[in-house]
Amino acid sequence: MGIAIKGRGSTTHLAGRFEATVSEVVHDGWDADEGEEFAAPRLRTEVRAETARSIISRNKSPDVGFSQSVNPYRGCEHGCSYCFARPSHAYLNLSPGLDFETKLFAKTNAPQLLRKEFSRPGYVPQPIALGINTDAYQPIERKLKLTRQLIEVMLETRHPFSLITKNALVERDIDLLAPLAEQNLVSVHFSVTSLDPHLSAKLEPRASAPHARLRAMRRLHEAGIPVGVMVAPVIPWINDAELEAVLEAARDAGASTAGYVLLRLPLEVAPLFRDWLDTHHPDRATHVMSTINQLRGGKDYNSEFGSRMRGEGVYADLLSSRFKLARKRLGFDAQHSHWPKLDCARFVKPLPPRADSPQGSLF
Repeated sequence: MGIAIKGRGSTTHLAGRFEATVSEVVHDGWDADEGEEFAAPRLRTEVRAETARSIISRNKSPDVGFSQSVNPYRGCEHGCSYCFARPSHAYLNLSPGLDFETKLFAKTNAPQLLRKEFSRPGYVPQPIALGINTDAYQPIERKLKLTRQLIEVMLETRHPFSLITKNALVERDIDLLAPLAEQNLVSVHFSVTSLDPHLSAKLEPRASAPHARLRAMRRLHEAGIPVGVMVAPVIPWINDAELEAVLEAARDAGASTAGYVLLRLPLEVAPLFRDWLDTHHPDRATHVMSTINQLRGGKDYNSEFGSRMRGEGVYADLLSSRFKLARKRLGFDAQHSHWPKLDCARFVKPLPPRADSPQGSLF
C-alpha cells in the first residue's frame, strides 16, 4: 500500500518496463518525531519543451471511431490513476507512475507542424481527434495555449475535429469552437467518471470537479457547440452504480451523444491501479480486481479489438444493457454514440511554408 500524495493520482515512481535497473526510496525516519507518521512530500510539475518531428498519429483500430489524432502534450497533470496512456512514458525512460503526471513535455512546434501537414499535396482530410492520449486541456494549457493554437489552425483551414476532455478550461475557446460548430466541423466530449467530488478527487486529482465539467458542457451547448459525454472508465464496484446518474446529468447539461468505456489496465497501469485501490479502497480492492479479471478472461487486461472497451461475461452484458436502456430513456442519439459525422468537404488547404533560403530574405 502506498501513501497518498495530495494532488497526485499515483503513489509511486514505478519503473517502466524498459528499465535495466530499479531503485527504491525507503524513508529512514531520521527527520520524524517518534510516533509521527511519514507524510509523502509534494511534487512539483516540470514542463519541458519538445520539438516534435511529426504531429498526426494514425491508427486502424476498428473500435475507437477515428483514424487520426493530435496530442500537443506528453504526460498529463490530471493524474488519473487509471490512465491508459501512462505506459507511454516508459519510452522516455520515465516512470509511468509519478513521472507521468509530474514530468510533462510540450510539443511547442505542434501548430506549425499541423499546418505543414495540411499543406502536403497528398493530404486527404479526415476528422482529427484532439487530445486522445493525454488531455489537450490539462492545467499547463492555461499558460502554454498549444491547444488553442491548434484549434486556430483548424478554423483557418476548416478542418473537422473532435476533442474529449476532463477540464472546464475548454470554455476559454468557445470563441473559436462556435464558428467551427456552425460549419459542422467540431464536436466536444466530456469524460465524466463520477458525480461525487470526493471520489473524483481521488481518481483524477487535478481534473476539473464534476460540477465544473457539467457547467462547461452546458455553456458550450448554449453556444451552439455539439457536446457529448463519455462515462470513462466504468470501474466495477467503484463508480459503476453512477452510470445512469452521470448520463442523466449530462443530458440535462446539453449532451446529445453518449458512450462508455470499461476500465482498461494495460502494462504498467495494472500495478499502479492495484496500488491505488489498496491505498484508497482497501476494503474492496480484492473484489474489484476479481471482477476485472472475470471481464478480461482471467487477466488484468485483454487488448483484443471488440472486447477491450467493453469486456466479456455476465457483468459486461449487464453493463451494456443498462447503458442501452438509459441512452434510450434519456433520448441520446443512438446512431452517433461516440463521434458524430463531421464535414470534410469544407477543408481549405493552406499554402506550404516557405522554405528557408541560404541567402535569407529581403522582405
